[in-house]
Amino acid sequence: MIIDDEPYAVELLELFIQKSSDWTIISKCYDAAEAMLMIKSNAPQVIFLDINMPGLNGLELAQLLPANVRVVFTTAYSEHAAESYNYQTLDYLLKPLTLKRFLATVQKVETHFSIAEAAAGSNISKDTEHFYIKSGKTLHKIFLDDILYFEGQKEYVCLVTSLEKILIYRRLKDIEQQFSMPFVRVHNSYIINTRHLVKVMDNHIYLAGIQIPISDKFRNSFMSAIRQSII
Repeated sequence: MIIDDEPYAVELLELFIQKSSDWTIISKCYDAAEAMLMIKSNAPQVIFLDINMPGLNGLELAQLLPANVRVVFTTAYSEHAAESYNYQTLDYLLKPLTLKRFLATVQKVETHFSIAEAAAGSNISKDTEHFYIKSGKTLHKIFLDDILYFEGQKEYVCLVTSLEKILIYRRLKDIEQQFSMPFVRVHNSYIINTRHLVKVMDNHIYLAGIQIPISDKFRNSFMSAIRQSII
């Protein structure tokens, strides 16, 4: 769904979506009141949402959205970027929009839903538990059991397996929210796959010959997660 009070901005987003994805635009709204009615009846997965609108602005509308709806803010004002991530935000696009920057958003949105689907797939067999990640122009097939750890790097996350490292345009916080055991946050910069855990010694975790620090902030939650396996 696209919500923006500027018709040109709506048309440009529609064009970019048609050019760069196979998504379906279920509605185009020009004010928040109209949008709320359409959200209830259409149940969008992602909303492209302008901030500076008359009446209810985009940030106020974001507070009212269902928990399963994700948001990409589209605005000419950079000062709201930090606040926007208090909501279910996948990206923050500054106007004037460019196709190059929008392609990064497409990658980010599709990666989010690929990971979410895999993480939620408890009925998927171990042999087929996988998802796809787009990095640059390459589409990678990733098996959950192959992941050693995720490392946060500012606006990116590095997904590490024994064979490769893949940069994902996501935040580590998003990854943490999408994965449960065997994936555990152990540091501001690391989420590990406990299936590859070899030993814990002092303030470090060892897996597949790699040493990763444990921070005091996450030590208790990490130990609680693995305690059921301690004999």
